[in-house]
Amino acid sequence: MLLTRPARPHPSLRFLRRLKAALLASAVTVCLVAAGAPAEPLGVGDRIYPELGNPGYDVAAYDLAFTYPGSNDKPLKAVTTVDARLTHSLKRINLDFAHGTVESVDVDGRRAAFTRAGEDLVVTPDHALPLGSVTRITVRHTSDPVAAADQDGGWVRTTDGLAMANQADAAHLVFPCNDHPSDKAMFTFHVTAPNGYTAVANGLPTGAVKAGGSTTWSYRSRHPMATELAQVSIGHSAVVRRTGPHGLPLRDVVPAADKKELEPWLAKTPDQIAWVESKIGPYPFETYGVLMARASTGFELETQTLSLFEKDIFTEPAYPKWYIESVMVHELSHQWFGDSVSPRTWSDVWLNEGHATWYEALYAEEKADRPLQDRMKAAYGASDRWRAAGGPPARPKPPAPGQKIGIFRPNIYDGAALVLFALRQEIGKDAFERLEKVWVQENRDTSVGTADFVRLASAIGGRDLTGFFQDWLYGEKTPPMPGHPDWKQVPPPAPSNPARKS
Repeated sequence: MLLTRPARPHPSLRFLRRLKAALLASAVTVCLVAAGAPAEPLGVGDRIYPELGNPGYDVAAYDLAFTYPGSNDKPLKAVTTVDARLTHSLKRINLDFAHGTVESVDVDGRRAAFTRAGEDLVVTPDHALPLGSVTRITVRHTSDPVAAADQDGGWVRTTDGLAMANQADAAHLVFPCNDHPSDKAMFTFHVTAPNGYTAVANGLPTGAVKAGGSTTWSYRSRHPMATELAQVSIGHSAVVRRTGPHGLPLRDVVPAADKKELEPWLAKTPDQIAWVESKIGPYPFETYGVLMARASTGFELETQTLSLFEKDIFTEPAYPKWYIESVMVHELSHQWFGDSVSPRTWSDVWLNEGHATWYEALYAEEKADRPLQDRMKAAYGASDRWRAAGGPPARPKPPAPGQKIGIFRPNIYDGAALVLFALRQEIGKDAFERLEKVWVQENRDTSVGTADFVRLASAIGGRDLTGFFQDWLYGEKTPPMPGHPDWKQVPPPAPSNPARKS
């Protein structure tokens, strides 16, 4: 994610089945309750979002079917099918789900009881599910874009339809799921919409079937995906296709009326992919493209294989071209950092945003003569203030009530990129560049954490870097910058006299 609506452009701004038990074993104990006990919301122990995710199972696949009524102010009919493997014996299964009406739930083809507990859908099958078994949960429900509109994500209503923006904890506003990046799964989508609309989702198309006045569009991912990266776009859209490096199929989704105007921006993607590949290795997925939506979100988002952008960022004269291109590279870089290699917990989000910001800034340096060191020096000057306001990069402060995406502060963007700059200074450019390539290659399609990065950096750097990372990632104050003892913290500017109110 990259925030793009500050007062001025923000310059600073496969399945791990054993992971659930490792996150919070006690949560599993809570889950193993008698069926007659009161239902309660559960979580996997995430420090930032305590009730996000659910213990006791690992999702292998989602099959999502949505029927769009032709208006984005009405609920969609939906069927969500979850295939999961039980990591503990369960009498109940909790799914994250809010802002939709549940019609029925089946477990392995048999009707199951269900109730709500907080933002959880609590399902009680007619028999206990044993450890190691594979189960299929089918939920028939609605998905309400109006109810989600007051949240920080979920469905985004565009001028001609819908798109998704589920980061960080909003996928469960759209469909029942295990809404935590530690539980990645395969996805299949079926989207039915009136003829005249185009529906696009993550992955590759598997068919489009017309029946009467509607068309059902189907897509399937070839790599596991975190729920927060799911994307469905419905609108009067044009799909623009081209070929990227190594024959990679590219498809962009834009408002049909704006196709010609936006084409110069779309044409930049193949070279941008080639540039990122030259830094960190092959693109990790089956396709890529950008989704330019007529919507005001205040951010851009790295939804897997189809990054979401506000259309207006490409047409707003206030944004210089170099900046827009660097934002495109930011979201593209996330396909490696954040999507293919996902965070184990939301405290690890610095690994996503710090790396995306790093390659955004490096691209601006190489392509637009915007020196990386100048940006990092400015970030160093503000780093203590960012840490005080938002927490250290690897221990961000929880969001304020009602501001769920509030963890996306400068401390995990330029503040985290500053950690990478310090690391390059500490171990040298060659070791740093090797670390980056090995990190994305060894951890492809998994969820990993900060400790994993520290171990790999120490191995490649040739010495124990635990203390270095402890100071840079968790310290309240910013450590001295290796190689730049002259860099200092810069006090904030004095406030100007407030304007007189009348």
